[in-house]
This record gives sequence, structure tokens and C-alpha cells, in this order.
Amino acid sequence: MRIVFLCKRRYMSKDVIFDRYARLYEIPYQLACLGHEVRGYCLSYQGAEQGSWQHEAPPGKLHWESRSVDQPNLLNVLRYPFQLLRDLKAFQPDIIIGASDIPHVVLGEWLARRLGRPFVADLYDNFEGFGQARIPGFVRALRGAVRRADLVFTTSEPLQDMVEKRYRTAGRVIAMPSTVDTTVFKLGSKRLAREALGLPAEALLIGTAGGLYREKGIAPVYAAWHHICQTRPDVHLVLAGPADKRLPPPLGDRVHLLGNLPHAQVAILFQALDLGIISVLDTPFGRYCFPQKAYEMLACGLPVVSSSVGEMQNLFAETPQVLFSPNDAMSLASALDRQLAHAVFPNVNILDWSDLIGKIEPFLVNLVSEYLGGN
Repeated sequence: MRIVFLCKRRYMSKDVIFDRYARLYEIPYQLACLGHEVRGYCLSYQGAEQGSWQHEAPPGKLHWESRSVDQPNLLNVLRYPFQLLRDLKAFQPDIIIGASDIPHVVLGEWLARRLGRPFVADLYDNFEGFGQARIPGFVRALRGAVRRADLVFTTSEPLQDMVEKRYRTAGRVIAMPSTVDTTVFKLGSKRLAREALGLPAEALLIGTAGGLYREKGIAPVYAAWHHICQTRPDVHLVLAGPADKRLPPPLGDRVHLLGNLPHAQVAILFQALDLGIISVLDTPFGRYCFPQKAYEMLACGLPVVSSSVGEMQNLFAETPQVLFSPNDAMSLASALDRQLAHAVFPNVNILDWSDLIGKIEPFLVNLVSEYLGGN
């Protein structure tokens, strides 16, 4: 098949093309590895380098193109759909996938309608919780595009349920959680990991990585630490990621701030810790997202505690002792105490990206076959 994949250029503070990062890279890459010819079109909102790149993905082909728009050049935003339509008429794709945010889902559906091709919407989050949703008309456009999609992938079962009920989708909706690169996130030597990051060799280390922002749920972590640091003198807190200036991290000899780590070093951090923290707030974002951090930690063999919200309730249903009430520092502190005293490790099957995309590829093939049979 000839497949078009549309997405934004920056995803979770990573460059999709250069960092080859997570869901927005792995979907087109793995489809190419299954023998398809895939063209990824990225739009950068931050003025990233424009151009085209060919990535090795045998036996298929993966070609990326990126264009950039920024504040002074908003006219390019209006031109972009028509430039893309012209390119796609020449390429003649069999199917179009729109992902990453509201504009790319809406654009993908618009292009598919004009080309008479099936459209797939990939929702890695509840996009109505994004800042873009405050732009007049954006939510209505998103709901219309998803409603008319021939197939929808969501990153969690709660989001699948919400999409089916709220959007009244015409096509099938399938929950496809993100996963991790199991060649990076894997079991490793705790001693070597701590040496690599300059962390104490003998202490009990708890911590997390990611955006250390209030809206990402970091405030309960900081508050819980004030309890843990007083009751457990053997425990240290390790934090990695950009910090919220309005909510600075705690300080002290037993707090280790590692800053914004490269992706591969996050895996080393999770190998170094004794207990990982997944704090998600009970918000529209938190209820429908799938924290990839959970799979990253578990793939490294790291016991965790997690907010009892959204998909995390399903993921840890058989180990409820790891769960705590969202935005509740004392509930988090209690969960930390439980896991530090007697850690339980959930039995979660983590597929690698090739297995995950291999499971959804037949849905795409069947969709194209249905279209060809009907035309």
C-alpha cells in the first residue's frame, strides 16, 4: 500500500524525524517495515528545519517531508493544505492517516475526502484537552473529522469509549495504546545505571521523569516527598525533566535534579531507581491519556505507584495496592510506603512496536480492500 501519515513535527518535546521518537515515528516506520511505501508529512509550528529525508525501513520505504510555519508567516498555514493536496494527487496514496493534534486530523480527513481515499484518525490523547481546542471552531472541526473517519485508533480504552459516545463515529474505533522501544527500555544493572547518572549507590531511590509541571501532576509528588523525607531517612528523590518555574522542585541533600535527559538516559534512570512515580491528575487530559511512562518504567523492571485515574485503573487492576488517589499527597505517600515496604510488580504484557503495529496493519489493509471493492 501507499500510505500517507500526517503529524506535527514536535511531539513530547522531541523531534519526530530526527529523534525518531515514539508513536508518531513508529507507526509510519513499522508500516514501512511491513513492506508498504509510506510518506510522512510533518508541519512544524516552531520553525524547524524544512526539507525531505529518506529513512531506511526495508522491505518498504519511508520518506519524510517537513514544512514550517510560525507567527510571521501565517499565510503559509492557508497555503499548506493545497500544497499538500497537489503532492498527494501525484503520489496517489491508498490511505491517509491523520495524527498528533486537531489540525492534522482535520487536514487528513479533508484530503481523504478530496482524493476519495479512506481516512484513519489516530488519537494519542483527548485532543479537546489541548490548548488548540480553545480556538473557535476547532473542537467542532475535530469532532466532524473523527465522526466521518473510516477507522479511529485511540491510545486508551477510556478514550475509545468517549469517542464512540461523544463523536458518534461512523467507522470502527480501536484502542491501540502506545508502547516503548524495548531495545532501549529494558532490564539493566542498577549499579551501572547509578554510576552513569552520579546517583548514590546504596540509598533507596524513588522518582520520576517528564515534564515537572503542575498540570502534569507534579505537585502531589513534591508534597508527598515532604512526608517521606521525614519518615524515611534512607530514601532519596530523583527528578528528571524541565521544571515549572512557578512550582520549583524541593531541594536538599537527598533530592537529585537531573535536568532534561536524552531519551536513552531516561531508560538508565528507570534502571537506577527502586520505585517509580506516575502522577496523573483527574482532568479531561488525565482521564483519557495513556502515560507512556508506565510502560517505560515497567519495561525496565521498575516497581511503580500510580494515580488511580483513566487507563491506569485498568492497567493496575490486579495490583490495586500500587494505586493512589489523584492529586492527594497523603494517598501518594501511603502508596510509596507500601511499595517501599513490600514491592509488588504488576504482570503487564508490553508489546514492542513491531508487534503492536503488526496487529493493526490488517485493519488498514482490509479498509483499502473495501474501498477498492466499492469503487
